Amino acid sequence: MTDRLVYWAYALGWAVLKHLPESWARALFDVLADYAWRRRGKRVLQLEANLRRVRPGLDEAGLRELSRAGMRSYMRYWMESFRLPVWSRERVARDVQVDGFELLKEHLENGRGAVIALPHMANWDLAGTWVAQKGHPFTTVAERLKPERLFDRFVEFREGQGMEVLALTGGSVNVIGTLARRLRAGKMVCLVGDRDLSEAGIEVSFFGETTRMPAGPAALCQRTGAALLPVTLWYDGPVLRGRIHPEVVDPQVGDRKERTLAMTQAMADIWERGIAEHPQDWHMLQKFWLADLPVRETVVGKSVPVPVAEPAAEATGP
Repeated sequence: MTDRLVYWAYALGWAVLKHLPESWARALFDVLADYAWRRRGKRVLQLEANLRRVRPGLDEAGLRELSRAGMRSYMRYWMESFRLPVWSRERVARDVQVDGFELLKEHLENGRGAVIALPHMANWDLAGTWVAQKGHPFTTVAERLKPERLFDRFVEFREGQGMEVLALTGGSVNVIGTLARRLRAGKMVCLVGDRDLSEAGIEVSFFGETTRMPAGPAALCQRTGAALLPVTLWYDGPVLRGRIHPEVVDPQVGDRKERTLAMTQAMADIWERGIAEHPQDWHMLQKFWLADLPVRETVVGKSVPVPVAEPAAEATGP
């Protein structure tokens, strides 16, 4: 019954919200964000715990205002995603502005693949739509959802925006092998990679504490010779802004594990600066740092964890 309710809630969003006047939809989702924020459920409390690491100097009143802005940004992501299928190309081109796009374009035009790696900031689906409409479709990975119909709807939604979506588990293709083939063919892979969903992530320092991030972006680039390009996103009024940062280069020093760690830490450092500038647009409503997580044994050398786009993590609401 719960699975059915979750599915129909999302189906209703895709079916109805795109027909509302945008001002109504935006006002509705601001109300929903404020309602969740005032309730102080576990996800809002976790968001505040995460933001406290990002802005340790804030007093309680300042932290509450930041978490309210964070919830509004998070709900804006959902409002835009429900309405994105009916946005025109002109609307996407107008409302998305990305600095550094020439870095990505140069690698792709030279036949070198590229891994775009980004944290859960602002609206990564809208940014992906913008890139695809620029003539650069890409491959990404998604966590398999329950109910299965909901996962199918997310895949349909993203493929409708020009993305090739691979299921992290339960599919008939080898995910790592497919991503590597795309990169060797000079194509692009886009991975949301700040949160490790496996037990085999790389330990990095992030805002002065230890967390795990997937090794996938760095490992794929080492394996294929593709460029690793970190991205940060944020909202600027009605516009989604983004920055494609310069390539994180393989240091070519040490063994593969040491090189992967160095590249992943360099990527984390870039994301840390971006999140510090726009903390309200970092949609991390789950436990993130190791200090908040149950103790678990680290898995070494068994597989390469792949970052994924994870609507499932938020599917049950704040």
